[in-house]
Amino acid sequence: MGIIGDSLEQAAAKTATRPIPKSAGAQMRFLVKQHKGSTKAVAQLLGVSQRTVERYVKDQIRRPRRELAARMEREVRKRWQPRVRQRAQQRAAQRTGITIETRARFGFTAAPGTTDDGRIRLITQHLPPQYAARLFDAQAAGATEQQLQNIAAEGLQEIYFKDSGRRADGLLVEFTDIDYAELDF
Repeated sequence: MGIIGDSLEQAAAKTATRPIPKSAGAQMRFLVKQHKGSTKAVAQLLGVSQRTVERYVKDQIRRPRRELAARMEREVRKRWQPRVRQRAQQRAAQRTGITIETRARFGFTAAPGTTDDGRIRLITQHLPPQYAARLFDAQAAGATEQQLQNIAAEGLQEIYFKDSGRRADGLLVEFTDIDYAELDF
């Protein structure tokens, strides 16, 4: 994905109420169960042989290579407690909103006589539920990273820079050179 997409995934993973399985065998069994018992599908997902998956399921192999362990953990986290994630996203989209902390370059298009030079800013801002809903809907629809960044930029523009319409009428914000972005809901 990208910075915003990955941050949305990490925020969703933080909503889990139980830890993911620790051992490689337990993680592999979880993935096989999620793929309706298909060791072949899990093998394709992880880029290993079907026999390797079967050996992990039977605990014949206990310690995966570092890169395989990272892939397994990432895939388990994506699928862990989907209903808990869904409820947290619904709560954010309907009631609580989303908080974004970012360090990025913000440039402006504004009235003549004002500076439009971009500069690096560290911003922590709570965005209302409608922006959280738009981010989740776009992510579910398979939006590109640029589309997700545009939604976040629009939210920051309206809430942080324009102060919900109380100032800077006509200001357009460019959200570029993202150093990091962290979302929480």
